[in-house]
Amino acid sequence: MNKKTAAQITEALFAEYPEPKCALTFQDPLQLLVASRLSAQCTDVRVNMVTEKLFEKYRTAADFSSADPEELGSMIFSCGLYRTKARDIIAAAKKLETLEEFPRTMEELLELPGVGRKIANLLLGELFGEKNVVIADTHCIRLSNRLGLVDSKNPHIVEKTLLEILPENTGFRFSHSLVAHGRKVCKAASPACGDCCVKEFCKEYRQALKKEKTKK
Repeated sequence: MNKKTAAQITEALFAEYPEPKCALTFQDPLQLLVASRLSAQCTDVRVNMVTEKLFEKYRTAADFSSADPEELGSMIFSCGLYRTKARDIIAAAKKLETLEEFPRTMEELLELPGVGRKIANLLLGELFGEKNVVIADTHCIRLSNRLGLVDSKNPHIVEKTLLEILPENTGFRFSHSLVAHGRKVCKAASPACGDCCVKEFCKEYRQALKKEKTKK
């Protein structure tokens, strides 16, 4: 995939989704950190349902750091992996209490328990306006491979490859556009190719057309 085609795909997605936004509900950096950790292998809709009550009880890093793991776990149970997530959230809150301010760099964010590059890039983009970051989540990986932008399921390779071929400072918005497109059109099990704004560039769509012609 060359940079020219990547730019055309980006332009088409931005036209279709002019203001894509993070689907997680949050009011401050701590809430986004917690919500993004809960979102692992869980839908944003479910996370938002859980955090509505969670953030009423736990409002500060001190609240989370002193939380009883069992009690916190019971509140986030429906998000899955609740024991691991509760442990990471409590540990991250304890780490935040030792800092003068919320981490603002990739290196600092990765020092927080439970935070990998995907969450760190989301935080950098949402909280600090970083544009040249890619959130290599499920939608990003699936759609980038279908389109032919990348040829890997490895999140770090997908992130690195996209940053190399996308127009400068579009990675963050592109990531959110892919999420919107993945939920609305390019679904995992049944992509609605007929409604796709980027099907003319899509590797899988072209392959499907070729198969249909062969059958005829």
